[in-house]
Amino acid sequence: MQYSLLRLALICSFWPAISPMSLNYPAVFNFGDSNSDTGGLVAGKAFGLIPPNGETYFLVPSGRFCDGRLIIDFLMEAMELPYLNPYLDSVGSPSFQTGCNFATGGATILPANADSMNPFSFDLQISQFFRFKNRVFALLSKDKELEKYLPAEDYFKQGLYMFDIGQNDLDTAFYLSTSEEQVLALIQKFLSRLKYGMKRLYDGGARNFWVHNTGPLGCLPRIIAIFGKKSSNLDELGCVISHNRAANIFNMKLRDICLKFLSQLPEANCTYVDIYSIKLNLISNYSLYGFQQPLAACCGYGGPPLNFDIRIACGLTKNLDGSIVTAKACNNTAEYINWDGSHYTEAANRFVADLILTGNYSDSRRLANTLSFLT
Repeated sequence: MQYSLLRLALICSFWPAISPMSLNYPAVFNFGDSNSDTGGLVAGKAFGLIPPNGETYFLVPSGRFCDGRLIIDFLMEAMELPYLNPYLDSVGSPSFQTGCNFATGGATILPANADSMNPFSFDLQISQFFRFKNRVFALLSKDKELEKYLPAEDYFKQGLYMFDIGQNDLDTAFYLSTSEEQVLALIQKFLSRLKYGMKRLYDGGARNFWVHNTGPLGCLPRIIAIFGKKSSNLDELGCVISHNRAANIFNMKLRDICLKFLSQLPEANCTYVDIYSIKLNLISNYSLYGFQQPLAACCGYGGPPLNFDIRIACGLTKNLDGSIVTAKACNNTAEYINWDGSHYTEAANRFVADLILTGNYSDSRRLANTLSFLT
């Protein structure tokens, strides 16, 4: 705890002080991919998430692609709300009184196809939400006692609608395209679909939107291992230039969506959260914040500099090149930013959440000021 407070003090000393964010919502409805999946893919597709996933906080795999908690878990803690249960997990009679998580690992904004690893794309998550809402209304009309387990009807308007999705669309596009230009040409298509889904939610009564932009995709060990074999493809941090450039363009256009929401939908509140800048700052200044490994995976195989091998996932044991090897976790996850080559450690997620809660990277007021200037 003392170490965490020291780290937060260091963080806050580098930015001008503004009032910390006050998150006061009765419920949260989340849409996204593995960055905020609290068990949806494991429940919905029987995905085999094995130890050491979950080892730091839950002590066992919790359905999260992490050694512990995700950013959304820390934000729920800040709101003094329970962690979100996934919509797809019915085992154990989960409570949805304070919200529901529709995010699933591998999800994309664009609709899934026969080759997709995950059928639960953004459109389907939105449809799941409306089925959830309709079922809640129907059940509560018959038995108000169910409010112990389900959101009250007014929570759907008063609640916070969170979005953290788009990374997999960019990721997949780079694998399938022959040039960076082809990837960039697809970004507007991704975001038009996202805007359409958000508008469906608004038309259904949602008013409070919380949008995470996408992180520095080019700094993931998996991306560096595949696309960073030529040094000319890497920047001074060792991240893949093309992927980070695409992420930045995606994020600029994503911010425009929030601006348009404010201008076109008078009752909408849209908070745009700059996850990219927070994570890039962490990677750039890792030692300042108490980390020792900015790019290497904690749970992986292969050793420095990335400790990542695409042939073996975290926790697995396989025969590689005639030898039996295991992708093991590092001794101290708090020293690593990256968990498994594609996801962040609990320590990094806590860092990101702490900075979000300072208010310095959350753009709702600045968006409103921008809108006033433009009009």
